[in-house]
Amino acid sequence: MGSLKIQDLSRSFTRDDGSKLVVLDHLILDVGDKEFVCVLGSSGCGKTTLLRLIAGLDQEREGQIILDGEEIHGPSPKVGFVFQEYSLFPWRTVIDNIAFGLEMRGSGREERYRIAEQYLVLVGLEQFKNSYPSELSGGMRQRVAVARALALDPVLLLMDEPFGALDAQTRNMLQKELLEIWEKTKKTIVFITHSVDEAVFLADRIVVLTPRPGRICQIFPVELKRPRDRTSVEFAQVRRQVLDLIGQHCSIQ
Repeated sequence: MGSLKIQDLSRSFTRDDGSKLVVLDHLILDVGDKEFVCVLGSSGCGKTTLLRLIAGLDQEREGQIILDGEEIHGPSPKVGFVFQEYSLFPWRTVIDNIAFGLEMRGSGREERYRIAEQYLVLVGLEQFKNSYPSELSGGMRQRVAVARALALDPVLLLMDEPFGALDAQTRNMLQKELLEIWEKTKKTIVFITHSVDEAVFLADRIVVLTPRPGRICQIFPVELKRPRDRTSVEFAQVRRQVLDLIGQHCSIQ
């Protein structure tokens, strides 16, 4: 299972002068088991804050976040996180990076490297198992980060603009690979992006946030069959519908 319920979620920060900065304002969202949801919004609208709250990395909030019937009050092994920055340990090899979370969980050496090997194959990097992050391209490093998150077998995978720093060709390739991994693993995914094209290519539904304070402006179902062709008329029509919706109602700059 991997069903997520966000109920009346708000998050504020206190400025140095004592005033309150509201970042997220009364979000209500249900994400179904095995669903791929993209959260779309402009810079500063609270997208990363939302993921940190879901992951339990930030616990200062109003409202509830419930995963499979249990409220989240802190980091959980049920939740995996892939950051925009690769966050790999430069002194550890690829396979050691993938095995790290399992090591922290207390898995035995044989078990954790057996599992790490499986996910190494899943992301197509078995030939680089003994390489170091500095020897890999940006796209390969991000594949390692995905494998490390999946190795812990979370029911929910959170991804914070994981391809945002990559060139367009690599980004498109990794989007296709991510969908293949998602179809094999059947994880629930919440994916943050500011790219309409990326959201239309990946998502079952697109959640559009307003500029700060982040509120849910619209939830747009993407009913295109997979695999999706970015050059097709149907893809262009959906992309235009999302852009029009944003321009008319959500004021993303």
